[in-house]
Amino acid sequence: MKRRNFLQIAAAGPVVLAAPWVARAQAKPKVTYAYLLDPVYDAVVWAMRKGKVTSPLIDVEATGANIPTLLQATATKQFDVVMTAVIGVPAAAARGLDLRILSAALHQSAAGEGGGVWVKKDSPIKDPRALKGKTLASYGLRSTGYMYVREALRKEFGLNMAVEGGDVKQVEVVAPNLPAALATGQADAAALIHSQAYRARKSGDFVNLCETGAIMNKHYGRTVSAVNVGYPDRLAARTDQFREFNRMLKASVEYALNNRDEVFKDVAKQANIDREFFDWWFDKTTEVPGTFTAAHAKAVTTGWEIGRNFGMIKAVPDVGKHTWEHAIRA
Repeated sequence: MKRRNFLQIAAAGPVVLAAPWVARAQAKPKVTYAYLLDPVYDAVVWAMRKGKVTSPLIDVEATGANIPTLLQATATKQFDVVMTAVIGVPAAAARGLDLRILSAALHQSAAGEGGGVWVKKDSPIKDPRALKGKTLASYGLRSTGYMYVREALRKEFGLNMAVEGGDVKQVEVVAPNLPAALATGQADAAALIHSQAYRARKSGDFVNLCETGAIMNKHYGRTVSAVNVGYPDRLAARTDQFREFNRMLKASVEYALNNRDEVFKDVAKQANIDREFFDWWFDKTTEVPGTFTAAHAKAVTTGWEIGRNFGMIKAVPDVGKHTWEHAIRA
């Protein structure tokens, strides 16, 4: 359940939201936050939901939403802060929607795991180069996460990864159906989401051809695939409230990592998944910084450059102009 699950690009559908979690039910100003409906981010906001991280200034209402809803909510400004794809910031600007980055939401780990390209264990494909002429299934062909998979295969193995007219036939499959598509031969290979990759590692039914995150780390440094964004007018009018939101989000992440048994066990039980999955996710696949450092800014620019090269955006803007001046820098 990685950034790749979040970064699927899909047509916006009806708004279907999980029940909001309120940090504290008091008569204080409220900052609303929409994040990917995913157990790992449930762990990120857990300390706010449970009242372990609170504020005398604001309440935080954190709502899990599916990807089409997040896209729709960003455009309609339904929430104060929204978790969105890196490639979505310049794409929104091109449509006249101005966004400001508050923090990095998903940062590739140093280990670089979680972004594998998987085949069945008895597949004749033993090397990524053998994907030429084969079918590769993805959760979102024009998503930021899958964009990094494409770039890794291009950079490391020389494959033309253009969606149209490239070396590999790339198809989009609804994320929950990816393992079935692979198991039944509807696809020769698949870029699985994190929970699926975790189970694939455990089951032995599939083989990982390569870790694209590790490849990207080698060539470009650690990538950022999602950011938390807000709107300039609200940020200017309620600066102290959004600064407090940033502090609380960062503190909530730190609480989860410092109290793993308490947080991970509870979320794992609710999600019906092994507690070990959360340790693997936070240690080996993805970090949730809650900050926006110079390294994050550089990684975002790199993502935009890759997106431009794949024709996903027309130009690479100045990341500084799209970053909130009060973002936590360290």
